[in-house]
Formats: sequence, C-alpha cells, structure tokens
Amino acid sequence: MSDQKFDVIVIGAGPGGYVAAIRAAQLGLKVAIIEKENLGGICLNWGCIPTKAMLRSAEVFSQMKRADEYGLIANNVDFDLDAIVKRSRIVSEKLNGGVGFLMKKNKIKVFMGSAKFLSADQLMVMSESEDIKIIAPEIIIATGARARELPGMESDGDRIWTYRHALKPCRMPKKLLVIGSGAIGIEFASFYNALGAKTTVVELVSRILPVEDEDISLAAKQEFERQGITIRESTQVVSLETQNKAIKATLSHAGKESVETYDTAISATGIVANIEGLGLDEVGVKIHKGHILVDEYCRTGIKGISAIGDVVGPPWLAHKASHEGMTVAERIGGLATHPVRADQIAGCTYCHPQIASVGMTEREAKETKKNIAVGRFPLSANGKAIALGETEGFVKTIFDSDSGELLGAHMIGPEVTELIQGYVVGRQLETTEQDLIETVFPHPTLSEAMHESVLDAFDRVVHS
Repeated sequence: MSDQKFDVIVIGAGPGGYVAAIRAAQLGLKVAIIEKENLGGICLNWGCIPTKAMLRSAEVFSQMKRADEYGLIANNVDFDLDAIVKRSRIVSEKLNGGVGFLMKKNKIKVFMGSAKFLSADQLMVMSESEDIKIIAPEIIIATGARARELPGMESDGDRIWTYRHALKPCRMPKKLLVIGSGAIGIEFASFYNALGAKTTVVELVSRILPVEDEDISLAAKQEFERQGITIRESTQVVSLETQNKAIKATLSHAGKESVETYDTAISATGIVANIEGLGLDEVGVKIHKGHILVDEYCRTGIKGISAIGDVVGPPWLAHKASHEGMTVAERIGGLATHPVRADQIAGCTYCHPQIASVGMTEREAKETKKNIAVGRFPLSANGKAIALGETEGFVKTIFDSDSGELLGAHMIGPEVTELIQGYVVGRQLETTEQDLIETVFPHPTLSEAMHESVLDAFDRVVHS
C-alpha cells in the first residue's frame, strides 16, 4: 500500500487532539487523527466526564439524606454502587460515540493504533493488524498523560487504585486512604466519603488543594472535616504494604512515623506525560521536566511539529488542551492567533462544596508589589444560597487598586464551577472593577455574591 498523505496529522484523540482535528478540517485541510485506545481520550472516558457523573450521584444521595430539611420525606435512603458506575459508563460511551460521529462529519481519517515518528513529517501507525506509514507537513502531538505511580506503591487494582480503578471499583471501600489532595484526590475523597467510606486524605505539603488560594484551602479543609473526612497535611506516605484484605500504611509527620490500616488506597499524586515510544529523540523534540517543551504558540522548535495539552505541562486541564488545539489548527490554517495564557484558564474541582478559581491568588498578587484590593462575600448572606440550603462558602476577588484590573477570583460553594466563567470573561475582556460594579446581576441568584465581592473590595458591599 502506498503512503497516505495529509495536510495535518494529530496524535491523540483527547479533548485537545480531536478539537484540533475538527478545527483544521473546518479550515479545509485534509486531516488524520491517531488514537491507540478511545476516541475522546482520558477526559471523556476515564476522567472529567465519568467522575462528574459519579459525583452527581453522590450529590443527589447526600441531598436525599437531607430531605427533611426541605419538608420532604425519604426513608431508607441507600445507593447501588454498580448502578452508579454503570450510569457513568453510559454517559462516557454516549460522548465517545459523539466524537466518532464528529470525525465522520468532518471527513477526518481515524487510525486506531500507536504512532511513532520516522522523520519530522512521517509517522508509522502500528496496530494489531498492520503498520501504515502516513505523511503530513504538520503534525500535532496530543498524547496526554497518565497517573503517576509512587515507587514501591504501584497500583494493583485490588487494594491500591489509580483513578481508573476508582471509576470502576471492585468494591465499596469501608476505610479509604487518598494520597494527594489535588483535584483528582479531593473529588474521589468527596465521592466515596459521601457514600459512607471512612476517608482520610494525606497531603505532602502544608495544605490541601495547594494550587488554590490559601483562604479556599482553609475553608475546604474545615468543610471536609465537618463532613467526616480526616485531613493529614505535611504528611508523607512512606510505604504501603498489602496484607490479605488490608493495607498497612506507614505515614510520616513532623519526623514521627505511624502505621495505620485501610482496606483501599487511591493514589492521586499527579500525572506523567505520555511521551514514550513516540520517537521524539529521533526528530529532535526537546523534553523538559518530563514534558514536551513548547513556546507560547505550542511549537516544539522542530518545523511542522506542535504539541498541546497535558503532554506539554500544566495546567493539566481539558479546556486548556482544547483551546490550544484550536489555536494551533488556526495557526496552521494561516489565521492570526494569540498565545494561550495559563493565567486566563479557570480551574474547577467538583467536590462538595465545589471550588473554582482563575488568575492570581492573594499571595501571588502581593508578590507583584502592586497595590491590591481584596473583596470577600459569604454565601451565608446570599438569598439564593439560603433558599438552596447551601450556604457554605464564599467568593473572593483580588484587584489592582490603582488600575482596577481583576487579578484573580476564587470561589467555594454551590455551582461555583459554573459561576467562575463570569470572571474568566471579565479578565479576557480586561474588565475593570467599575465595569463589574456597574453590571446588573439578576436576583435572586448565586451570581449576586460575585457582585458583592467586587463591591467589598472597594468598601461598597451592601449585604454583609
């Protein structure tokens, strides 16, 4: 068979890769995409989507147990873990099929297999049935990342789990250890704790959710502890020893070691970029700290080779990967593009209560030596939150008091992962504090807390 030629080849069909492929096809380019496992990648199949489906089940379950607070009666409330997992898989499969439809609609050639560079414009696609060489002047690497395994504490799928095992659990944990308090660890801790697992979260550094604003971390810790989650900060997991149906975990804190017993551990200590086997060395693509090194336009420095998404480093977020995919496709298609700014990307954690943020933390803002104004507004003073029965949390905004620039926004509470986009748009449009103050927010809504936080930053708060 003769070599197949394309204008653009994308390696990886996750939220970065398939979006890049679609946008390139929309611009009239002949596009191929290579995927070794599932269309939609980790996010759609083993990450963002199924976890949110499971967390929704946990949220409804928790609300059912509080039915009497709303004047409702719900006796003998229980859950079916297998049914929860089944629903999450159905949701993922539906979206997986949707990506396949979009590939056909946009006339994108799909190759199922692994890819390896033969040269800067040639790839070998290897599958069980055959090896095929394909050629393109532009190649986009979007191979994503996988869970980091701690040395000596590798997952076995039985007692020690990664996120994949936690999404299709072999049993309901009774006593659960979650190693790592980033978004993945906290979301699984929140889910299993809501279903009744006695849950402990261990974090190596001095506070949970370390990338968030310190006020958010503290509020989250207090709320999680109220829910019954044990939080261990500044604590290292020295070892995990599986014995029969238990795990003996050796923990180290302040120089002292202790041994505790659990039946399940979830390792959520970060991710590792999928760069092995691609032949990057042969074509000269540079690696830095385990990720592909790129410039602000996602160019690797090798003519015709770009890289996007988790494989190029933080923030490891699906929406960041998708935006990079759009930007690279448009650059290849000859359109004017702008660099992707990490500080304009919102981070969302779908625990209970939800957490969302964009831009600088208060500590980061102070380090700029600018004059800053900080506003806070508690959801306990918001009418909609009170009506919902969800008053835990607050909105925090940080401004440059001289220019009025919104430097950062941080939220914890109900549906803040939806609310944060208001501030993201504000930052993108270079909105000032006066623009936000003069904006009319509908009543009664949770979004009014966003307005009040801005007012508070400039000593104009009304309802607190």
